[in-house]
Amino acid sequence: MVVSKSELMSELIADLSELYAMVRALDLPGWELPTPAEGWAVRDQITHLAWFDDAATSALTDPDGFRAARAALMARGEAAVDDLAAAARELAPPQVLEWFRTARARMAEALGAVDPSARLPWYGPDMSPASFATARLMETWAHGQDVADALGIERAPSMRLRHVAMLGVRALPYGFAVRGLPVPEAPVRVELAMPDGTWWVSGPDGVPDVVRGSVADFCLVVTQRCHVADTSLTVTGETARAWMSVAQAFAGPAGKGRAPGTRG
Repeated sequence: MVVSKSELMSELIADLSELYAMVRALDLPGWELPTPAEGWAVRDQITHLAWFDDAATSALTDPDGFRAARAALMARGEAAVDDLAAAARELAPPQVLEWFRTARARMAEALGAVDPSARLPWYGPDMSPASFATARLMETWAHGQDVADALGIERAPSMRLRHVAMLGVRALPYGFAVRGLPVPEAPVRVELAMPDGTWWVSGPDGVPDVVRGSVADFCLVVTQRCHVADTSLTVTGETARAWMSVAQAFAGPAGKGRAPGTRG
């Protein structure tokens, strides 16, 4: 099903609103609560999103400038993202909250103005505006999950997760390639139960490799917020099992993932 850029933007803003509501009334100890991401507090999750929303605005409005900044960031290696989080720790919580709000507003405005046929640079391959919006939605949801876990909030899954699921499926080759592993040729079928009782399905019928379960569990795995062993997903077939061990819906270096037994 083809989804318009405007619909994606609407759902991206909805994810923002959900996360904003989780953190807007936090006191200082709340901002400093540790999240499941090693070494990162709630504040670090929010400043990370704000920083990359600003980077997204740059990619949308000044692609050449973004590419230069991207090269400089990536030259700093895997520690760059942690360094960005550390640099923002001098900000007071109201400043963090305002940065988060305004960075997303700037990005949404820029995304709304971009030509739908444009190809936009990011930290992986260039993308269409629709794919770009999907990637930001995925990042917002994934880091929002870390915040929810830190605050002890159980988020109700939404139909917006279909976008994260689609990105996770499309990124199957990337999870292998970024680790220098051969990309499997065998197709994998994905069958996910949606919050409204319907099923979201991708891949051919009748193949031996199948991932089946709830859309929330699948999205937790492909965003590396949960080890597959800590979900109710049924994973059948050698290729499907290999994929679930390296699945990565986000761009950049290979993620560390989460160890089994670490999700409460």
